[in-house]
Amino acid sequence: MTQKLSNQLLVAFYKEMLLGRRLEERVGQLYVQQKFSGFCHLYIGQEAVSTGCLNAIRKGQDYVITGYRDHVAPVVLGMEPGVMMAELLGKVTGCARGKGGSMHMFSEKFRFMGGHGIVGGQVPLATGAAWKIKYNKEDLVALCFLGDAASNQGQFHEALNMAAIWDLPCIFIIENNKYGMGTAISRTCSLTTLADRAKAYNMRQAVVDGRNVVNTYTQMKEIVDETRKTSKPILVEIQTYRFRGHSVSDPGNYRTKEEVEKERARDCLVLLKDIMLNQKAAKEDDFEKFEEEIADKVEAAVAFAEDSPEPELDELYKHVLV
Repeated sequence: MTQKLSNQLLVAFYKEMLLGRRLEERVGQLYVQQKFSGFCHLYIGQEAVSTGCLNAIRKGQDYVITGYRDHVAPVVLGMEPGVMMAELLGKVTGCARGKGGSMHMFSEKFRFMGGHGIVGGQVPLATGAAWKIKYNKEDLVALCFLGDAASNQGQFHEALNMAAIWDLPCIFIIENNKYGMGTAISRTCSLTTLADRAKAYNMRQAVVDGRNVVNTYTQMKEIVDETRKTSKPILVEIQTYRFRGHSVSDPGNYRTKEEVEKERARDCLVLLKDIMLNQKAAKEDDFEKFEEEIADKVEAAVAFAEDSPEPELDELYKHVLV
């Protein structure tokens, strides 16, 4: 049964998820317009995961790290949308001064330790952050997001083994969107429940419905509190779905139209809107106002990014370890 949240929180979650959705749609347009190049992986469909998880932690204190589908998480943590957009466009006002781009968002201020282009490469780094927390006796946790296919990587298993042996406060979150690039996870993993991989390390596990942000938030709040208290790791499988291809250059021909339409009927925004209407947290015409408010924010972010200057040539020599 879905736990009730306050009307205020439901509205905040809806606006946050809508902002993530509209930002990513705009990012897709900017890519097609060749405003930036390289790889670009959109988060459309998975917004309830970042909103549900990242509102359950102490923002700016707990550590967060993810893979390369990383545009929305830093914004949920508090990064200005314009700063994220500027990074995408390679501008000096971006969060990594235009040096990271789409796959390498970063923020020391929000303890967002980056998006990472190496599949599963963030998992040992998250384990290191959790080790630092334990070593310094800090009342913190580390959240590590990874894709379903990244759980087939060797470093995933090595890192989980270490976290289990050393009792590290790390929450490993598999965002199971059912596909690793163009291959269904059912074809590359013998398990039907990916969280069962925790059993090999005598580690706690949980399965979360990542389409329902209320469930995601309430379950993650309990998981975060328990991890903070016990300093023991957990493997969480959050079941979700991406509506677009693996990257913007992927037409997604490996999925049937029927499958995608079925998943769209369970869109996290649609589900939350239904909850809000039932709970009288908002009226039908409120959602038009939310759209207008978010559209203004997105266009302001794009304008900031496009008007921002390119890095100077001497930027090449800054932040280099010699």
